[in-house]
Amino acid sequence: MGMSVTISEATDQDAEQIFRLQYLCFQSEAALYGNYRIDPLVQTLDSVRAEVAEDCVFVARLGEEVVGSVRGTITEDGAAAIGKLCVHPRLQGHGIGARLLRAAESALAQRRGAHTFRLHTGHRSESNLNLYRKVGYETVGTSQGADGVPMIVLEKHAGEYAATA
Repeated sequence: MGMSVTISEATDQDAEQIFRLQYLCFQSEAALYGNYRIDPLVQTLDSVRAEVAEDCVFVARLGEEVVGSVRGTITEDGAAAIGKLCVHPRLQGHGIGARLLRAAESALAQRRGAHTFRLHTGHRSESNLNLYRKVGYETVGTSQGADGVPMIVLEKHAGEYAATA
């Protein structure tokens, strides 16, 4: 494809681009459920800025443009909650989402001691489910999002990162 997408930790200067990208990327997810009140679409810019400052946030860049993002945080049970993975629609299907996941997983395991990675995706989100399963996540249950969307809960053991932690 002739592109050179780089993955790096997000900085405060990335928050606005992440905010706009997230809004663009989650439109198709909202349409899938007929619910335009899903969290990524109603999140505020200030909330995104706070996540960039406090959580483990990675971006994919094509030049100066943020074309992908993922966030992770450690939960009370020591697992890493990974969320809001998004890649610009024009660049989906080129492995950027998998690269973002690997970057977040590595950082969460090595720097923050996560033993398990956990994520949620809508039950109709086949492309998301396919990606997560392809990179080693397994379905462990279901839940209901705060927005009412039925979710699939997936987990992956942090074993591949444990040796380098």
